[in-house]
Amino acid sequence: MTTTPGGITVPAHLQLTGSGLILREWDDGDVPAMTELFDDQAVDRWTPLRAPFDQTAARAYLDQARRRRAHGARLQLAITTDGHQPLGEILLFPTGAGREVELAYAVGAAYRRRHLAVRAVQLITTWAYDTLDATRVILRIPPGNSASAAVARSAGFELTTAPLVTRDGARDPLRTWLHCRAGQPATG
Repeated sequence: MTTTPGGITVPAHLQLTGSGLILREWDDGDVPAMTELFDDQAVDRWTPLRAPFDQTAARAYLDQARRRRAHGARLQLAITTDGHQPLGEILLFPTGAGREVELAYAVGAAYRRRHLAVRAVQLITTWAYDTLDATRVILRIPPGNSASAAVARSAGFELTTAPLVTRDGARDPLRTWLHCRAGQPATG
């Protein structure tokens, strides 16, 4: 058991299932798949991951993900439909504002247009509310990333009026999108 954002204890090997997906922890055998998924111009453009993304970069990324997970700083889960073949990744991490969590995601080029990101965001958002007792779930998306904005809208997030956020590793300032849980007022 390890402590995750919000001080909640979860199994060391977390797996979430629903909406035709299995979100699972990355493992050593995923390094080749990570290079396929993340060595991509769109991933390079819209995420902190930079191309070329080779096996050395994948190994370092996996090691960093494990360290962050062990410290309760971040969950990084492979998006799969079968529990095995990674098709993308979804991340969850605390923002430092109470029990608010932020999500991020990337889907490999060969697997886009299958609503994987929308389904993964919806699945982990529900889990964040129900298991972590999150009070707010947000996304931060560059203004020019229309594909991610479409995912946000489809997953039930609303664009806020919060000021743009600048973050290390991001090429552009980021807009904040907020998920409004049923019965909660939208505040930006």
